[in-house]
Amino acid sequence: MIRLAIVTVSDKASRGERDDAGGPAIRETLESSGVAFTEVDYRIVPDQEQLIGEALFHLSERTDVDLILTTGGTGLAPRDVTPQITLRSIDYEVPGIAEAMRAASLEVTPMGMLSRGVAGVRKRTLIINLPGNPKAVRESLAAISAALPHAVDTLRGEVGEHSRPN
Repeated sequence: MIRLAIVTVSDKASRGERDDAGGPAIRETLESSGVAFTEVDYRIVPDQEQLIGEALFHLSERTDVDLILTTGGTGLAPRDVTPQITLRSIDYEVPGIAEAMRAASLEVTPMGMLSRGVAGVRKRTLIINLPGNPKAVRESLAAISAALPHAVDTLRGEVGEHSRPN
C-alpha cells in the first residue's frame, strides 16, 4: 500500500476561485490503474516558491508518506516554479519517470514537450511533478503507474535482488 500525499499548486484553487481538478484526477487515475494507495495528506498551495518548498519538505520528513504527487506549476509561465523547487528539495533525480511522462504526452500532443515536471527522491520519499491539466494528469500517471509500487518498495528497502523477467 502506497502512502500518498497530493499537493496541488494553483493560485486560483488556493484562493477558492476554482475547484482543484488535478487532485481528483490523481485519485481517479490511481484507482483505475489498480495501484493500492491510501491518501495520507492533501493540500493546495499557491504558486509561491516558499510554500511549495515547505510542503515538499514537511511531507517528505514524515514517516507515513512514501509518494508525493504534485499537480500544477510545470509549464512555461513565470509563476510555474514547481520543478525548480522540487529540484532544490530532492536528494537525487529519477529522470526516467519524467521522460516516460513526456513521451506519453507527446503521443497525444506536441505541447507535451513543454512540460517541465521532474521526479526525484528526498530521504525515502518519491516526489513527482504532474501537469495541472486533469487530462494531462491522467495521461502522465497512466504512463508511470505500473512502476510506482516497485519504486516505493525499493525506497522502503523491501526489494532485494533486481532481476528482469526473460
